[in-house]
Amino acid sequence: MNLEYECSYHATLKEPVTVGAGPYGTRLVFEVTGGSFEGKRLKGKILTGGGDWFLVGPDGWGRLDVRAQLITDDGAAIYVSYYGILEMNEKMQSAIAEGGGTDYGDQYFRTNPRLECGDPRYAWLNHTMFIGEGRVLPGAVEYRVYRVT
Repeated sequence: MNLEYECSYHATLKEPVTVGAGPYGTRLVFEVTGGSFEGKRLKGKILTGGGDWFLVGPDGWGRLDVRAQLITDDGAAIYVSYYGILEMNEKMQSAIAEGGGTDYGDQYFRTNPRLECGDPRYAWLNHTMFIGEGRVLPGAVEYRVYRVT
């Protein structure tokens, strides 16, 4: 099994709506306001209306629950959804508190994007597994996405 780089994904986010502490942890909802993705075979825009229903558990780890809509530069609509896990370590907490960012590798931040597309040109997305690594930026999140071969 190998990983092949597929694309980068940069999503801009609104300030979170803090639902607060609940039975499973502290819930924050981040709305996606736009962005872009680009790779050798994929390029386009991230639409508004997606979001992350993020949960910080009592163990200090964040769990992502993301859904978003993408449009390729050649007009194909792609639905993406993924779960992920994010280490809420000191670097991550500082970035959040100060409105800063982190770099890849500053924390454990992994996702497993699932992409769906009805356009025959992108049918390969429907039967391909992906793994992503993330980082936070001021008002945004960024991922490098790899195809599992």
